[in-house]
Order: sequence, then C-alpha cells, then structure tokens
Amino acid sequence: MATLYVSPHLDDFRSLLALVAAEYCPSSRPSILTEDPPASLRSRSRPTLLLGAKEGGCVLSGASAVSWYLASKGGKAGAEAKQQSQVWQWLSFADNELTPVACAVVFPLMGMTGLDKKIQQNSRAEVMRVLKVLDQALEPRTFLVGESVTLADMAVAMAVLLPFKYVLEPSDRKVLTNVTRWFTTCINQPEFLKVLGKISLCEKMVPVTAKVNPAESLLGPPKTEAQLKKEAKKKEKLEKFQQKKEMEAKKKMQPVTEKKAKPEKKELGVITYDIPTPSGEKKDVVSPLPDSYSPQYVEAAWYPWWEKQGFFKPEYGRTSIGEHNPRGMFMMCIPPPNVTGSLHLGHALTNAIQDTLTRWHRMRGETTLWNPGCDHAGIATQVVVEKKLMREKGMSRHDLGREKFIQEVWKWKNEKGDRIYHQLRKLGSSLDWDRACFTMDPKLSYAVQEAFIRMHDEGVIYRSKRLVNWSCSLNSAISDIEVDKKELSGRTLLPVPGYKEKVEFGVLVSFAYKVEGSASDEEVIVATTRIETMLGDTAVAVHPADARYRHLKGKTVLHPFCDRKMPVVFDDFVDMSFGTGAVKITPAHDHNDYEVGVRHNLAFINILDENGLLINVPPPFLGMKRFDARKAVLQALKERGQFKDVKDNPMVVPVCSRSKDIVEPLMKPQWYVSCADMGKQAADAVREGRLRIVPDHHLKTWFNWMDNIRDWCISRQLWWGHRIPAYFVTVSDGSVEPGEDMDGHYWVSGRSEDEAREKAAKRFNVPADNISLRQDDDVLDTWFSSGIFPFSIFGWPNETEDLKVFYPGTLLETGHDILFFWVARMVMMGLKLTGKLPFEEVYLHAVVRDAHGRKMSKSLGNVIDPLDVITGIALEGLHAQLTDSNLDPLEVEKAKQGQKADYPNGIPECGTDALRFALCAYTSQGRDINLDVNRILGYRHFCNKLWNAVKFAMRTLGDNFVPTEKAQLCGEESVSDRWILSRLSAAVALCDAAFKTYDFPALTTAIYNFWLYELCDVYLESVKPVFIKAKEDSSCERPALVCRQTLYTCLEVGLRLLSPLMPFVAEELYQRLPRRRPQSDPPSICVTPYPDAEEFCWQCEEVDRDMDFIMAVVKTIRSLRSDYKLTKTAADCYLQCTDSATVSLVQKYSLQIQTLSYSQAVIPLTAPQAAPEGCAVAIASDRCTVNLMLKGLIDVEKEVAKLEGKRAELEKQIEKLSEKISKSDYKEKVPEKVQEQDAEKLRQSQTELEKVNEAADNFRKMM
Repeated sequence: MATLYVSPHLDDFRSLLALVAAEYCPSSRPSILTEDPPASLRSRSRPTLLLGAKEGGCVLSGASAVSWYLASKGGKAGAEAKQQSQVWQWLSFADNELTPVACAVVFPLMGMTGLDKKIQQNSRAEVMRVLKVLDQALEPRTFLVGESVTLADMAVAMAVLLPFKYVLEPSDRKVLTNVTRWFTTCINQPEFLKVLGKISLCEKMVPVTAKVNPAESLLGPPKTEAQLKKEAKKKEKLEKFQQKKEMEAKKKMQPVTEKKAKPEKKELGVITYDIPTPSGEKKDVVSPLPDSYSPQYVEAAWYPWWEKQGFFKPEYGRTSIGEHNPRGMFMMCIPPPNVTGSLHLGHALTNAIQDTLTRWHRMRGETTLWNPGCDHAGIATQVVVEKKLMREKGMSRHDLGREKFIQEVWKWKNEKGDRIYHQLRKLGSSLDWDRACFTMDPKLSYAVQEAFIRMHDEGVIYRSKRLVNWSCSLNSAISDIEVDKKELSGRTLLPVPGYKEKVEFGVLVSFAYKVEGSASDEEVIVATTRIETMLGDTAVAVHPADARYRHLKGKTVLHPFCDRKMPVVFDDFVDMSFGTGAVKITPAHDHNDYEVGVRHNLAFINILDENGLLINVPPPFLGMKRFDARKAVLQALKERGQFKDVKDNPMVVPVCSRSKDIVEPLMKPQWYVSCADMGKQAADAVREGRLRIVPDHHLKTWFNWMDNIRDWCISRQLWWGHRIPAYFVTVSDGSVEPGEDMDGHYWVSGRSEDEAREKAAKRFNVPADNISLRQDDDVLDTWFSSGIFPFSIFGWPNETEDLKVFYPGTLLETGHDILFFWVARMVMMGLKLTGKLPFEEVYLHAVVRDAHGRKMSKSLGNVIDPLDVITGIALEGLHAQLTDSNLDPLEVEKAKQGQKADYPNGIPECGTDALRFALCAYTSQGRDINLDVNRILGYRHFCNKLWNAVKFAMRTLGDNFVPTEKAQLCGEESVSDRWILSRLSAAVALCDAAFKTYDFPALTTAIYNFWLYELCDVYLESVKPVFIKAKEDSSCERPALVCRQTLYTCLEVGLRLLSPLMPFVAEELYQRLPRRRPQSDPPSICVTPYPDAEEFCWQCEEVDRDMDFIMAVVKTIRSLRSDYKLTKTAADCYLQCTDSATVSLVQKYSLQIQTLSYSQAVIPLTAPQAAPEGCAVAIASDRCTVNLMLKGLIDVEKEVAKLEGKRAELEKQIEKLSEKISKSDYKEKVPEKVQEQDAEKLRQSQTELEKVNEAADNFRKMM
C-alpha cells in the first residue's frame, strides 16, 4: 500500500492538493502521515508519495507529480490525450502564474516573510490580473476541463485557496464572478469538503501589526492624530508659500516669450495607393511599404486581382469540380440578405465568420464554394418602394396597378441591388460571384414554382381558412418574425398608422352579459383588453370545476347590441383564479378563442375587413375604424349600465415590424404547408446525429419547435414576390356545384394555365373548354423561396453538375434568431423535395446589439453601415444618411440624438481587417454581442503593430536573404529561437482547434497573443543584440543567420494564420516576403496551405516554462523601473535565487533578461548572498526576488519632496471624503451608487497614500 507524507499545516496548499487528489481514488487511497519522509527516501519536500511494492516501490515528490499520479488513478487527469494536455496546461498555470503571486501577497499576512507594503500591493494587483484571466476562461465553463472535476480544478483551486481565505474581499469577488462561482462549486464537492472542511471566505484583508523600530521609542510618546494633521497642514502651507515665492522670482528673471500653441491631437494617418493598376491586375509590391499602416493603401487593388485570378472559385487548381479531392469539399451558401438597401453590422458579423471559415477551408486544400445570393424580401421591399412612390410621386401602388408597380420594384432593385454586393466585396468576402443569384431570377423562380406544385399535388400544401397575423396597413398576412412584441406595464397611448390621435392600450375593461331568462336579472362579468372585439363574441367560457357557474350549464347570455344568444361553455383552458373566472369568446379574432370555437362548434363571426373597418356588426358600429369602435363600444356599454370597471393591465401588443401597425388576428383563406411529418423528420435528423447544431444549447429550442410545430401559412397578400401558381376553378357544367374560395377542392396548381386547366378537367371529369381559371393574386412567403435556397441555386429540379457536386452542402452558418424561420424550413424542405439534408452542420452565431445592449434599429440611430466603420464617417455624414432614409421626421430626430450620444466625433477609419477581426473576437457561442464600434479601432492599432514588425523584420532579413525550402529546426537555435518556435507551434495548434470547434475568440486570442505579446514584445526585442553583434563581429554571423531563418518562419507562418481573418494586410505583407520555393509556391496567401499542427510540432513545455519564469522576472524589473521613473536609465539588477537550478536558468537567459528589462547588468545571487544597499525590491516568484540598484541614478531628495506634496494632497482628499461619509444623514440622503463610488474613491486614496509613504521610506533609506 502507498504512503503519502504531507504537512500538518492547514494552509499548506501543496499538501492539500495531494490530499484532495487522494480522495478521488478511493480504491487505491494511500495511508496518510503528517510527518517528514524518512531520510532514506532522499526527499526533503512534502508531499511525498512512497509507492508500494505492487506499484513499483518508487518515490514521487512534489505536489504536481504526486497529484498527477493520484488523479490518474482516480480517472481525473483527463479522459483522452487532448484533455490530459489541457489538464497539464492548467497545472502549469497554477505553478507559474498563480502560486508565485499568491504567495507574495499571502505569506507576509501569515508572518512567513517580512512585510514590504509596496511589494504586497504590487503582488495583490498581479493576483487580480491573473485571476481576471482565469475569470475569462471560466465564463462559458463549469469546470476547467470537460464536464466534471479534474486535476486541473484541484490544482488551480488549491493555488487560489489562500487568496480566497485571506486576500480577496467581497468587492474583489464581485469582480471575479466566474472564478468565485467555480471556486465555491469546487470546495463544496464532497472530496474537497473532506480535506478542507467548511471554508470561510475573506471579509477583510487580515491586518498586519507593524514592528516598532527601537530608535523611534527614544523620541518620546507618539503624537496624536490631531497633532500630526495640524503639523502636516502647517507644513503644506509653508511649502506652498515657498514654492509661490520661488516661481515669482523665476518669472522675473525670465524674458517674455510667446505662448506656445498646444500640439494638435495626432490623427490616424491616411495613405493612399496611387500607383496606376488596371482592375484585376496584381498590385505593385516592389515599391517600399509606407511608414505606417493605412487601410486605404493596404486594401486597394487586391480584391479585383483575387477575383480575376479565380481564387474564389471551386474550379481553381483543378481540371473540373467533379474530380475527386482527397482533402474533401466545403460548400456553404450565404444567408441571402434582403435587397432592401444596405448591410448593417449584423450582416458584417455573419460575413466575417463565414468568410473566415471559407478561407480556412480553401487554404486547407478543399474544393471550396461559398455561394452568394440576394433575397427579394417581399414585404420589406414592397414597403420601401411604396413609401418612395408616395414621397416622390404622391401615388399608391393601387394608383399604378400591379404590372407597373412590379416594374417600379425591378427598377429600384436594379438601382440599389448592387450596393449589397459592393459592401460584400469591401468586406473581403471570397464569394464565387459567377454563381451569384437572386431569388426572383428565372432559375430560382422556376424552382419555387416546382416546389409548390409538387407539394400541392402531394397534399402537403393545402387551402384553409384560419386565423393569421394581419397587417391592415399592408393588407397582408405577415409571418411571426415580422411581428414585434411590444411590452406594456400598464395604460399606454401608442401611435397607430391611419389615426390622428394615439390609441389606448394596456387596460383591462370589465363588463357584464345578462343571463337569458334569469328572474333575478343575473349577469356574468367578463374582461378584455380589446373591448371592440366583443361585437364578435359568440360564447362565454367557464371552467368545468368552477362551482360558481355550474348552474349555468345549458344556459345562454344575451349580446347587448344585437339579438345574438351566446351559450355558456365549459372548457379546461379557463383560469378560474383570473378575474371573475368567466371569459368572453371571440373565435374569429383570438388564437385561444379560435381553439375553443373549434372544440365547441361555435359560430365564427368576422367583424373586421382587410382595412380594419368593422363589418357584420349592428349600427352604429358598422363601417367604423376598429379603434374608433373601441371608444364607441365602451361608451355604449356605459349607457346600458353593463360597463363595470377599467384598470391598468400589463400586456404585450403585437406590432408589425414593417408598417408599425397593430397586428390583428383575422380569419382569412390562405395556403398552408402541413408540417407535422416534415417537422418530425427534421427533429429525428438532429436526434440521430445526422445533422449537428452548434452550440448545442440551441437543441432545446430546436426540439421544442419541431415537436410542437404548427402548419405554416405561406400566402401573402402582396404584389412583389413569387405569385402562387394556383388557380381557382369555375366549371361551366350544371352537374358541378360552384365552389368557395376556401375549398381546396376547387384549386389546382400548374406550371402554366394550360397544365392547370388539364388538371381541373380531369378532376371534375369535364371537357377542358368548360373550365375557367383565376390565378391567385397572392404571392408566397419569402421564407418559402429561402427554404429551398440551398438547392434552387444549383438549378434544382434539373440534375445539374453543380447540384451533384455541391448538394448537400457542408455548413449553414447564421444568426440564432432565425433558427426556426429559415434553418428549420430549409431542413424540412430539403428532406421533402430532395430526400437529403441540405447541410451536415449548423453553426449559430450570436445577435449583434449596440454598445448599450439594444437591438439594432434605424429609429434608434444605431444601425451602422460596415462601410462607415471601414472608411470612417463624420457625425454630419451619419445624420445625412438618416435624412435620406424612410424614417418619419420624429424618428429621424430621435435617431440623430442617439448618434450624437454614441459617436460625438463620428466614426474613425478602422479598415476592413480590423472590423473583421473585432467581429470574430466578439463572437462567443450563444450570447448576444454588445458591439462598441470604438473598440474596433483597437484592432486597427494591432494592424499597425503587425505592419511595423514586418517592416523591421524585413530590414533585419536583408535584401539577399534566402529562406530554406522547408521550415525545420537546424539544431543550432538559441533559447530565444526555440521559445518563439514553440510558441508558434502552440499558436498553430490553438488555431486548428479553434477553427474545428467554431471558437472564434480563442482563434483571435491565439493569433493576437502570438504576434503582439510573443513575437513583437519579446522575440524581436530579445534578438536585436544578436544582429548588432553579427554586424560588429563577423564570427558571430552564424547565430544571426539561424535567427533570420527563425524570424522568417514566424512571419510567414504567422501571416498564414492571420490570412482568413485579415486577408488584406496578410496579403500585402506576405507578398513582400521572399518565397521558400519561388517556382512552385502559390501566387497568393489566400490559396497557400494553412499551417498544420503536424508540420509545426516544435512545442516544448520545458522551454515555455523557463520563459514564463524569465518573463515574470522581466515584468517585475519593468514594474520597478516604472515605479521609480527610470525611463531611459539602465540599472544593475541583482536577482536573489532560492536554488542553484534557478541561478543556472537566470545565467542561461541573462542576455534576454538584460535586453527585455533594459538592465545594465544582470547578477544572479544564491540564497546566502545579500544584495547591495540602495536597491528597490520586488518578488518575481517564489524562486526569485528582484533587487534593482537605484543609488546614484535618481535625485532622492527631489523624489521625496514630490512624494511629500502628493501625500499632503491625498491626506486632504481622505479627510474630505471621511468627513462626508461620517455625517449622520449620509446613508439616508446619498444614493447607494454614489455611496459605492465614495467608498471606492476612499479605498483608492488610502491605497495610494500607503504606496506614497512606502516609496518615501524607501527613498529615505538611500539618503
């Protein structure tokens, strides 16, 4: 049996880690001893694990080794290789990132090391920084690796145990919500509880009693706080008076000079590409690169060249699309944007993600097609053109007539339709433009017609009269997605098209129906939010179990305005506890009432016509507008004494998103698709794994919709769209009874009128000459043509080569808000009409909202054209766009205010690459994206950093540099070379994994970190001395040559990693690099192979771990330099190391430390050696303390004087704030938010004062 030696100390987190890991392997749990291991084991540290004879009898020492062994035994070290690597990664994070800073801040509190408040404060800030990184990683996860506790959770939890117990106050934990949630989950696991018991989290950082210096006791009794304050004030006044006198004296001595003008803010440079280049020809790449990055320069000329070269076509690089490609095929169709104007940032997100994926698949060598297209957008387009007609010509579509109106729409489409394609090109979208299509094109229109006829002939499409969402303004049924749900908290007046005065909503009106034949004049009280609909009531419903109404079984109530007798029906749908427990039933104007009407065979009385005027009602209501009738009915009930009450009622009002009209449920004969069977097939496809939906939290929504799907109304009372190929049949034969519009038996469909006539003649068994036909005026719902888009674009129903090769597609990528409206319908119709799923996988991205979390809306002024972010626009330009839009004048003014608040200086030029990168960086699976346009600018600065890095690197490589034919190690690489190649390999692996899992934030982070924090900030800086030495000494040329090859590999591979996300800057810089094989390498980066993890397999954990330690040392030195304002002065640095291994490591990397920290000399010291006096001290890790020599480098007296002034200022602030907070009525009178701000200001001032005092004390020691 194994024996585990651990420390008895309750806060020895290393021993605790081993004990927790042991709890997870109950079958082979070791015996526990709280004592030092025997000397014979030659292990001085705890925990130590002595394995039994069965297990090999060896000794394991150290928390990592012991816990790994125990966790592996308990199956908690990762289920497979990938998870094991992730666990090891978190172990490294705990050891290298968390433990050093945690120890630095906790150990002084526990009395284990001396207290230096400055070091402690720096360490505390560093703890928070590291924990914020962890917090971000934990945001989408319950546990660090996989779906249950692993060694990763154990190790990191133990590393943060002491900070949670002694350092992290409630305000800190509030910032670290995800870490706190995860930590609480871990420590409450039974295995953790058994070892740790119940943990109390820190309420306030444990105070430390300062040691009294014996010399101070000789100075007499300490002064009181009041005395000290008085002295400080007196001193402050004297100092200010003295400074004033000195300033006046200086002024008298100085000659009078002119006032210098303030330097203007540095604007972002705009450099244009002015070399004449015919469209489609390759851009000049011989001229020198401009000094700085400019999007206008970089993005010029590349796209037409890419397009002309055919890089975006699946045929590129192969003899035919039909030939087998061992690397596979990738096909995706664009979610066709509406032709109604221009794209917004939501579309830009879709296209950034889709193009990034497309370019990645293309660079992987797959036969790749991303098919463009545009949607005719029935209602949206018709509304826009109708408004334009009315504004410009004062005409309605009815004034023009159907044919001329459709001509106007086509004319408008031809004028405006290209704008969307222009925007897509500007976004860098690598679409195959030769395959672009429009849903009203002949090819697609034929497919739509064919789909309708086949489904109608099969009985899947049928005619029925049911309730639909009706827009009186549009005179059309509309889909659910075109209905906005406006939530009201109570009585609200809303504007309604066609009404001068606003209309009242959000009230519940109660009134009474008299019971027929009641001697006591009995009445039943009901309530409604739409009082005008009582004119169409045909029953009153109560619950069967409601004792109050049992006596009314078989009774009727009387309508007050006509002789209608209405039955009292008993139905389970009634809520007995709501109101009086009695409900009015209007089957023709309410979805719930419709179902009751069907169940109880009630009369369906339609009281509204298509324009919202009252019909089938008695005078005086006949012909009234619906909301005028609302007032009239209320008044009439009052006059009859049957009105009871009106009160506020929270409710949801359905509003047409296109016309802003109030939507009415209306009984209309319409065309429907029977969805039950198709919905089941779509649900089964996902359940059986044939169709995958990512992220999987959308599965619940999918199954909920598919399992409870209702039939789909596909007819729209519009003129623009695919006219329904169905004909109403009239038979000139006495033996055939005339049919009704709602009777599907009298409707036939056909590809032509002749075909329809033949079908009708056959159905009614009469000669074709006896048949008269009337084609339905309605058009199909836009989603019907969108539903067959994945195969109609390839010529279905014709068996084309494109259809054979590219259908089914690979992926469908879109926003989660149209999962049902578009995705589900494509799946259903694909299975129905082709017998195949239209794609294998669905990736649903989040919905873009503005920086305030609001939905993008033109009336809010937050709909931003991607081109305005790319090229920049002034505030006046944004305002001008609103003036040219279809918004009402009031909405324009409101939108202008929104723009002014969000973009007071307009939108700066960010460029396409920065926009794409920002959108992908924001994309997290399953959440809405609150996109602040101003943050995109940060990624433009990243482009500039890339630009400068590549320019510097190219100068370093030199004109005669020739890269090796293959990227490989030569064996002579320096530690810096090996490290950057290890980081490059890690970036390649991270990018590969991120692409495969659609983890775009991980993708952008991996690339950003490699370029910015590893290549630019570390490697390029650390190798500068290598090249300088090579220039000075020719014998040092060999290391410089190896370094150049490494640098080239990093640039070339780094740009290939970046290319799918930032195609323009990647191409511009890549074209300037020499090629490994100039004769055979592809002409463009966009068709160059994407870096593969199998090729770049140089990741070395030991090198990474060593460099992590070195960078911790460098950051600590830099922090000290910053604290003491050593901006240009190099200082000697003494590094106190705990052991010889750390000394060796420091010596090995001394050049890197010296270069990166701008130190004069780096001197490692072993444990007994003391650093010289005059040093500033900071802890880099538990293995190394930094001592930075300051003596002789700074004017100590001047620095002390500065700090004294700062101290007086802070004391004044603290006194003022403390006075304010201590007032007796402060908590009652001051808002909570202001109280929080005051408390935070006080805490910050006190912390700053502590730092000032510590710094002053340190300086005095040097005097």
